[in-house]
Amino acid sequence: MCLRGFVHDALLAVVFAAAIWRPALADDRWIAFDGHDGPGKGKHVVLVSGDEEYRSEEALPQLAKILALRHGFKCTVLFAIDRHDGTINPNQNDNIPGLEALKSADLLVLFTRFRDLPDEQMRHIVDYVESGRPVIGLRTATHAFAPKAGTTFSRYGWQSKDWDGGFGRQVLGETWINHHGQHGKQSTRGIIAPDMKDHPVLRGIKDGDIWGPTDVYAVRLPLAGDSRPLVLGQVLSGMHSSDSPASGKQNDPMMPVAWVKSFTTSSGTTARVFTTTMGASQDLANEGLRRLLVNACYWALGLEEGISARSNVDIVGQYRPHAFGFGTFTKGVKPVDAAAQ
Repeated sequence: MCLRGFVHDALLAVVFAAAIWRPALADDRWIAFDGHDGPGKGKHVVLVSGDEEYRSEEALPQLAKILALRHGFKCTVLFAIDRHDGTINPNQNDNIPGLEALKSADLLVLFTRFRDLPDEQMRHIVDYVESGRPVIGLRTATHAFAPKAGTTFSRYGWQSKDWDGGFGRQVLGETWINHHGQHGKQSTRGIIAPDMKDHPVLRGIKDGDIWGPTDVYAVRLPLAGDSRPLVLGQVLSGMHSSDSPASGKQNDPMMPVAWVKSFTTSSGTTARVFTTTMGASQDLANEGLRRLLVNACYWALGLEEGISARSNVDIVGQYRPHAFGFGTFTKGVKPVDAAAQ
């Protein structure tokens, strides 16, 4: 890096710490970043993490920093919090404090897996969805919730029969089906869907720009509702971006890995929805995937005219994502620590 670039990044770090990063206390159970100047100024994005495998607790704070520092969005990041010691614990599937932040949210970015939240927490999510405000779902958000049968919000469950496929299929466009690529052995290259290259979410993105070590998820074709695939997942033969496509039926046809759709609430309000089955913390190391997510936030909020041809999606600070897998999260981390990383 040249000296000018080093100094520029150092100054950005100072600005971030002084003007955006709200002071976090040791006992705080979430983190918040005030938006800097940018097209997103005045918009509040709430990012909800809570999955055991794909390190959403690492991915979403970094995404929030990019949205706040580089695009002006106010961001609040919520976590699965251990009820005993207040640390971030993705295995605590029944506790995400701070969901009342959704009352003032303009956009929900959801990255949870099989959560069984108490009614007082889950109600904030349901109220938000039913308000008709936009939703973005990442990776395991297709199977975000697993409430017990017969409970207040059981229809949101990923296996719901009353509401076919629950939140995943009804709101996002698909619930959990299975792995399509070989998990941990075959990575994913993004190929732009035919006739969709001019969609605002894809601005500045071309075939091959998106890559991630996570595998392609299977979906039912066509996707639910008015879903329109944006990016198809080319299954690669290995775990490197330069690997050749896998041979055989895995790429015939290719599964969508990112799409847009609408969701109409019971009151008739229609919300914009973006879903991607990518988004693990390791995936976020890829510039193309970061650009896809940032562009999607703009589009979901109706700000697509503000999406530049090459928006700034550079990593903020240090970002060293852990490999996906069960039990790979860092124990003993509190939200204040996640904010500082």
